Amino acid sequence: MHNRRIGSAVVSAIGLGGMPLSIEGRPDEERAIATIHAALDAGISFIDTAMAYCLNSSETGHNESLIARALAAYGGDTSEVLVGTKGGAAREADGAWSYNGDPATLREACEGSLKRLGVDTLGLYQLHVPDPKVPYAESVGAMRDLYDAGKIRAVGISNVDSDQLREAHGILGERLVSVQNNFSPDTRDSEPQLRLCAELGIAFLPYCPLGGISRAGSLGSSHAAFARIAEERGVSPQQVCLAWELAKSPVVVPIPGSSRPATIRDSAAAADLTLTEAEFAELDAARGMPREGR
Repeated sequence: MHNRRIGSAVVSAIGLGGMPLSIEGRPDEERAIATIHAALDAGISFIDTAMAYCLNSSETGHNESLIARALAAYGGDTSEVLVGTKGGAAREADGAWSYNGDPATLREACEGSLKRLGVDTLGLYQLHVPDPKVPYAESVGAMRDLYDAGKIRAVGISNVDSDQLREAHGILGERLVSVQNNFSPDTRDSEPQLRLCAELGIAFLPYCPLGGISRAGSLGSSHAAFARIAEERGVSPQQVCLAWELAKSPVVVPIPGSSRPATIRDSAAAADLTLTEAEFAELDAARGMPREGR
């Protein structure tokens, strides 16, 4: 597995997004843990989670607790695995998503994540989403204070535009090590943030890098260029997609979600796929083709 950096941490070039293991349509716990173990076996050393990855408020932190159990049950060394979690979003009793960037709420959320993950310090703590009811500087300031208090080793932000990224960087300085935004062949409006991260030396973590849970499996059928290159290379279109994202910048660390061991093993193999300049240019210019019945 090739490596990249998130702040001072050296991590695998491909991470694991834990969300599909805990929300609607999730697998049973045996398969979920097997998926996490398959990721570790493949050399993945970065796992992304959040307190909001659950079905509703009765099981807040389901994914964090699941990851903690999986790491504890793994037979190999997990001391170098970076777990990044997030606060600032939650699921309500009816499953609706809510957002709260109030500093006191973020501090409480951090404490809950520490307990569920069974650690004294969070390796990476990310502000899940800007809360329009709270000045962004106040939410980011709370993350700075958690870092300064020794609760977290590094700060990340998510779902941000370029102005918010610049504002956060001004407040956090070197404490800020990552930006997590939606990015895939069909969702490229975070290109400016990717470029800004490259300028600032901040990791860019594409979530839903294969198009999201419902679309990842059919990526090849809606993206002819990805499917053609995959066939020529003898790999999956998903591998080609992740290799394209890795080739965009050395700060990119895609975090594909997975709910089966086979799919995360396939994703991990993308780190070994090097595209030619011509292949990269074709993919970078390509856009998805309309699907039948869409």
